[in-house]
Amino acid sequence: MADLYTVNKSPFEKNSLESVIKFSTPGSAVLLIEDGVYGATKGTTAESMITAASDIKFYVLASDLKARGISGDRIIDGIESIDYAGFVDLAVANDKVQAWL
Repeated sequence: MADLYTVNKSPFEKNSLESVIKFSTPGSAVLLIEDGVYGATKGTTAESMITAASDIKFYVLASDLKARGISGDRIIDGIESIDYAGFVDLAVANDKVQAWL
């Protein structure tokens, strides 16, 4: 099994998303939460990082998108929007959960 990494900082403020992509292993999952959801938006510098990381599955927390006024049509293709129950499912399905601050 792989690991689940959570990123809660905007990629435009910190390099957490870039670091997690660099250090994660193939098959890992990355969940963008809180301000980390800004990294899931189309047309940003984060888009090229995410699309290049084809061996990592990306998720975004739907409630955090909604809280920031980001609609689903602005999300990068291939990123799956999940709710809190989906977050729990990801945590259970992976060996460990690591927060990147």
